[in-house]
Amino acid sequence: MMRRMTRQRRAIMSTFERSERPLRPDEVLAEAQRDVPSLSLATVYRALQDMLQEREIDAVAIPNHPPCYELAGLKHHHHCICTDCGRVFEVAGCCYKEEQNLPEGFAPEGHEVIVYGHCRDCRSA
Repeated sequence: MMRRMTRQRRAIMSTFERSERPLRPDEVLAEAQRDVPSLSLATVYRALQDMLQEREIDAVAIPNHPPCYELAGLKHHHHCICTDCGRVFEVAGCCYKEEQNLPEGFAPEGHEVIVYGHCRDCRSA
């Protein structure tokens, strides 16, 4: 069931459309509040759940890191995470060769690559 497009939901969707990287719920809130100052974190969480169910966004799972979200339907890509500020960034394309170093006879079904390091902002601080 498609939910109606409220002002809050429109602000949240616009936040994802403008973003060039996956966002944590608190980052979605901070950005979307520019359009709807009264927006609450509870409303963001409800909208994220609805948007996940409606396949408008995808969850980005990174071990030991809060959930992040990005627009659904992006081409295959990987992620890197700044170990200082916790922001997650996209890595364009794929640098992994599935047949590389796999046990003989192993049939892969997918993969995730996460690069850990320090973002430009944290390195210059």
